Amino acid sequence: MMTALNRLLEGRRVLVTGGARGLGYAFAQAIGRAGAQVVIADILAERVQQSAAELVAEGLTVHGVTLDLAQPDSIEACIAETTRLLGGLDGLVNNASITNSGGKTCEELSLDTWDQVMQVNVRGTWLMTKACLPALRASGHGAIVNLASDTPLWGAPNLLAYVASKGAIIAMTRSLARELGGDNITVNAIAPGLVLVEATTYVPEARHRLYNDQRAIQRPQLPEDVSGAVLFALSDLARFITGQTLPVNGGFVMP
Repeated sequence: MMTALNRLLEGRRVLVTGGARGLGYAFAQAIGRAGAQVVIADILAERVQQSAAELVAEGLTVHGVTLDLAQPDSIEACIAETTRLLGGLDGLVNNASITNSGGKTCEELSLDTWDQVMQVNVRGTWLMTKACLPALRASGHGAIVNLASDTPLWGAPNLLAYVASKGAIIAMTRSLARELGGDNITVNAIAPGLVLVEATTYVPEARHRLYNDQRAIQRPQLPEDVSGAVLFALSDLARFITGQTLPVNGGFVMP
């Protein structure tokens, strides 16, 4: 049965980075179900093709492309292949990031870990955005959705590299929104809480309890809880919203 949600992104062409699993996979599925053509890009070369095939089997138009955000040449190749497959680009979801960098104090954190997180989460997001701009400008209604986190909003401890990188994404979102508004490109960030996905299996049980206990909606957060905000930010419903960060965390507050 066709609904308004099925048509929300009808005819749009969207690239989702980090789309082989977890949040990115859920975003790609929701975006495809809303009528868009999708490319999912991921460093997990075999997994991204398997995930694309699963979504195609569901009746969605999804392609898989290999991407290493630490390598500028890989980013350029990804966007070239994406525009070839889709015939252009209307939306970019900057979802890919390194998450497993926690559990250490600022004194224990290694320089290599810090540099790797910043290289992928911050520099990679900047370079991917830059590479996509010609196609997004040509679209006439380009939309960029950056995946931030609620951790810089409350100051999560023992997670400094990740928290700093996601704080940078929030700042980057504001700056890019000002730069790209004249091109009719919106730039917004989504800040999820602690979501139950493969990438968060390393998170200590105490942190999971903290989130559950301090949410207004006291249940685990699932990938589909975040997908609606991403769909909204990509759609025409959000064409006059830019430079904003939307926390999607069930009303989490610090005790």
